[in-house]
Amino acid sequence: MHRTTVTRWVRAVVGLLAARAPRLDRALKKIARKGGGIVLLDGTLIRTRRHTGTQNRKNYSGKHKCHGLLVIALTDDRGRLLWVSAARPGRTSEITACRHDLLTAKLRAAGLGAIADLGFVGLDDSDPDADPAVITGDRAAQNRPLTRGQQLSNKALPAVRAPVEHGFAHLKNWRVLGKIRTDPKWAPTLVRALLVLTNRELSR
Repeated sequence: MHRTTVTRWVRAVVGLLAARAPRLDRALKKIARKGGGIVLLDGTLIRTRRHTGTQNRKNYSGKHKCHGLLVIALTDDRGRLLWVSAARPGRTSEITACRHDLLTAKLRAAGLGAIADLGFVGLDDSDPDADPAVITGDRAAQNRPLTRGQQLSNKALPAVRAPVEHGFAHLKNWRVLGKIRTDPKWAPTLVRALLVLTNRELSR
């Protein structure tokens, strides 16, 4: 059997699995129906091979000092993956990726809030008097040090956010995500397919 035939079959199966991955609005509505009030938000970089040429420069992440693709994910309070975003170039900021997916608007539409780390400070730029859709810690400014309460809040948030790290760890257990060596355009379909398989494995 020729290699291209096997590759075509594999990609067809991966595409079918990816089609079963939940959409953002449906995943949020499902949590709301179950009585949930919050989700956990985070982003991760999936490494890719380094390719020469100007077209690949956008995949270089200055934060991680390597080439890769940025993926945003939501989990429930137990770390179960609910949704993963499209894989975007590594130089994309997490806030930009969330705004592209209209995350805060969809959280409010579902009546949910998200807990995130300091990398998402500024994502929720709504009316200060409104209930926040994204809850983060506080950053100290040069002329505005953190108060005692803010310091305690920043220390408490990592413990609350720990399950989302576990969710990413389960997803990255798949060896293929150690470093994607195929065309980066194939990555979004692959990540969504692995989300479906990860939840299937954990539900056994």
